[in-house]
Amino acid sequence: MSEYDIGTQSLKLEREGPVLWCRIDRPHARNALTPAMYFGLKRAVRLVNSFEEPCALIITGTGDSFSAGGDLGGRYEDGDERVPEGLTYDSLPFLAIRESMQPVIAAVNGICQGGGLLIAMMADIAVVSQRATFRVPELLRGIIDASYAAMLPAHIGMARARDVILSARPIEAAEAHDMGLFSRLVAHEELEAAALRAATEILRTAPEARAHTKRMLNQQYPPIDYETMFANLAFGREPREGMRAFMEKRDPDWIPDDLPA
Repeated sequence: MSEYDIGTQSLKLEREGPVLWCRIDRPHARNALTPAMYFGLKRAVRLVNSFEEPCALIITGTGDSFSAGGDLGGRYEDGDERVPEGLTYDSLPFLAIRESMQPVIAAVNGICQGGGLLIAMMADIAVVSQRATFRVPELLRGIIDASYAAMLPAHIGMARARDVILSARPIEAAEAHDMGLFSRLVAHEELEAAALRAATEILRTAPEARAHTKRMLNQQYPPIDYETMFANLAFGREPREGMRAFMEKRDPDWIPDDLPA
């Protein structure tokens, strides 16, 4: 077994034969992703694609979470490498996962929302535990998420995408599977074996033909308006109020006073 350093202690990357396992390991924060972890996932994808021989990357979480999404405080953990100033689309791993020529599998073991759900969506195959739960919570924090607006309708259709994004409601694994958010639902104790099976199945297909087919599939996605998204994060009032409300454990100021509980 080989181990790799990808810039943060909160991501464990190990290789077993043709499969690399990347474990998101920050359980005290529900595996919320720091800037170094986002960039580390991108490094993991680049590393897998640097190998000449066919291999696959499986991303999974520890404890009861796959990932609760981005750490709203933008914090770093001890041992984290600093990433380029500011979190931009260049730092995020989603498109790198989507466009990876080597197969990427998500083994979703529990809570999966925000950036964590985008990782699972962009994987070639997401294998999901029956214990998993999903959510797109960005609008609760005043955040515009251009990735979801562009890509979620391609996965589950416009009506369901509007429901999931605009309501920001939690979704159980069975409902998420029924709506087509992912393809494989398994018993929790079978998750890693099922993810390994998915990786093995993809690695049996011809790499060059697979790469061209994947490029054609990715052409079904529309362009992503990252300019609006990152301008909102940098200068918008609502993301700041949403973050303050989250940290202070209160409702943000845009919620009507007489809104039913």
